[in-house]
Amino acid sequence: MGDCIFCKIANKDVSSKIIYEDDTILVFEDVNPQAPVHVLIIPKQHIPSLNDIDSDAAEIISHIFMKIPSLAEQLGVQDNGYRIVVNCGTDGGQSVGHLHYHLLGGRTLTWPPG
Repeated sequence: MGDCIFCKIANKDVSSKIIYEDDTILVFEDVNPQAPVHVLIIPKQHIPSLNDIDSDAAEIISHIFMKIPSLAEQLGVQDNGYRIVVNCGTDGGQSVGHLHYHLLGGRTLTWPPG
């Protein structure tokens, strides 16, 4: 997707502070952090939102969730806890039309967020 900022980041057309990368996913710091630890986990393949996950994307989504515990450990939040958030659609707070997961931690996270 030519105008997708996350695709541009995944293709290294736009710089970001990369935390982790493999053939399937990219993890980078959020430019507007909501917690001391706030990274975004994106599939390199363009998937617009949760609504667009199909059986072809199942392996990618599984890979993301299998990787989350080691990312939490790498970021120093595994023991005290962290939150995984995914927004879907405008009303759900999705600001970029590319599936992404927020990993937040480093402080006590309340609900509702704030």
